[in-house]
Amino acid sequence: MSAINPGFSHRAKPLTLNDSAWVRHTLVIISLLTIVLFLILPLATVLIEAFAKGWSTYAASLAEPDALAAMRLTLLVAAITVPLTTVFGVSAAWAIARFEFWGKNLLITLIDLPFSVSPVIAGLIYVLIFGAQGWIGPWLSAHDIKVIFAVPGIVLATLFVTFPFVARELIPLMQEIGHEEEEAALSLGANGWQTFFKITVPNIKWGLLYGVLLCNARAMGEFGAVSVVSGHIRGLTNTLPLHVETSYNEYDFVGAFASASLSAGLAVVTLVVKTVLEWKQKQDLKAARQAAAE
Repeated sequence: MSAINPGFSHRAKPLTLNDSAWVRHTLVIISLLTIVLFLILPLATVLIEAFAKGWSTYAASLAEPDALAAMRLTLLVAAITVPLTTVFGVSAAWAIARFEFWGKNLLITLIDLPFSVSPVIAGLIYVLIFGAQGWIGPWLSAHDIKVIFAVPGIVLATLFVTFPFVARELIPLMQEIGHEEEEAALSLGANGWQTFFKITVPNIKWGLLYGVLLCNARAMGEFGAVSVVSGHIRGLTNTLPLHVETSYNEYDFVGAFASASLSAGLAVVTLVVKTVLEWKQKQDLKAARQAAAE
C-alpha cells in the first residue's frame, strides 16, 4: 500500500529557509538595490551638487538672507504646529482608547483624512475659505487680517497635513497598554491629571516622542499645501522646501542643493532617531508584557 501511495506512510518534507536560499538572496539583493537607487544615490547627488563649488560657496549660499529667512520661517512654523498637533494627538488618542462615545468611528476617519487628501487640495481649501475671494476673505480684508500669502495660512496648511501623526501613533499603543494601571491609580485617590502625568505619559513616552518626531519632520519638509497658500514671496513666505524650488528655477543650483542638503540631513537624523525610539518602545512593551505575565 505504501508503495502505491507513499504519502500515507511518509510525511512530506517541510519547506525550510535553506530550501529557498536563492529566494532569500534575491529579495535581499532587490532590497539593497532599491535602497541604493532611491535613497543613497539621491542623497549622495544632493551632497555632491551642494559642495560642487567648494565649502565657501556652500556656506555663502546658506548665509544668504533669503535662505536664512526660509530657515527661520520653517523653524517658526514647526514650533507652532508641532505643540498644537501634539496636544490634539494626545487628547484624541486618550479619548478614543479610553472611552466609548457617539461619533468615535467618525473621529478616527477624520484623523486619517489628511493621509488620503492631496496636500495641494488642502491648500486650495484654505484659499477658498480665507482668500480674498473666499468665504470669509472680504471680512478678513476689512479687518486688515491676512491669512493667505502670510504666516497664518502656512501654519494652517501645515497643521492640516501633520495632525494625524501623533494621534495615529498613540491610539494603537494606548489600546495595547490597556487602562488597568490608570484605574488602579484612580482607585487609590489620584485625580485625572495626576494619573495622566504619572501613569499615562510614562507608558506612552516613546510612542509620543516617535509621533512628535514624524510630525516635526513633515512640518519642516511640507511642500504641496504650503506652496499653494504661501505665494512664494522670497524672504517672507518661502519655507526651506519652497526656497529650494525657487533657487533651482532661477538656476542657482548650488544654493538649491545647499538648502536641500539641510532637508536631507533632517531626514537622515529623523531616520536614526526613529529607529532608536522604535527599539525603546519595543523594549518597554516587552517589559510591560513580562510584568503583566508575572
